Amino acid sequence: MRSRLPLRRRWLLRAGCFLGAAAYSTPGLFADLIQTAPQTEGPFYPDRLPLDTDNDLLVINDSVTPAVGEITHLSGRVLDAKGAPVRNAFVEIWQVDNNAVYLHSGDRTNRANQDSNFQGYGRFLTDVGGRYYFRTIKPVPYPGRTPHIHFGVSIHGHRVLTTQLYVKDHPNNARDGILQRIDAKSRETVLKEFRPLPKSKLGELAVEFDIVLGGTAFEGDDGTMRGIGPSQWRSRRRRRG
Repeated sequence: MRSRLPLRRRWLLRAGCFLGAAAYSTPGLFADLIQTAPQTEGPFYPDRLPLDTDNDLLVINDSVTPAVGEITHLSGRVLDAKGAPVRNAFVEIWQVDNNAVYLHSGDRTNRANQDSNFQGYGRFLTDVGGRYYFRTIKPVPYPGRTPHIHFGVSIHGHRVLTTQLYVKDHPNNARDGILQRIDAKSRETVLKEFRPLPKSKLGELAVEFDIVLGGTAFEGDDGTMRGIGPSQWRSRRRRRG
């Protein structure tokens, strides 16, 4: 039976599997598995979701006008603390557009220049191999913050990790207080290279970001990010029913 998914959606799903394949077959990839560093959610998680909430942030519904920015193919896997893939994990991302404007109505900085063609938010349910995929733009800096993409991972309706993905070796990283709050070893878990996609005529980029779960993130009174272990959030879910 012919798929009823629009051609662009089917292409995106195939592209996500292809782009991430190299990371998933790398020998010794999980030899030194470290929990992905939890980070604050920040004030700009969308207060009103866009009409389109799929994994392609460049095109809203069937619009013919794409968002402005460096096209980036973002892929990876969600893994548990032992390196096993987590199926049906609900992965959300949100970020500023190429003019450094969040989708959130409370972000009034440069609001007049908001890119109305940028979705600003996307979500994806991981497959049997724990894989996820998004097509978005390379994040840009804004006053006080280095470029980053916000991530939320939920299981059975409970947020188990909140974090942020950063551009490795970006000059603003050293001045970003939220990033520098993470200890040096854990910091490497959220710093990834945005590499040119081979043979791309559009100058597209690709980044691989595997997410290792270890607990539910929250911000302590001292401003540091803390969490609870996987067995604890599972027991919390049982108690809540």
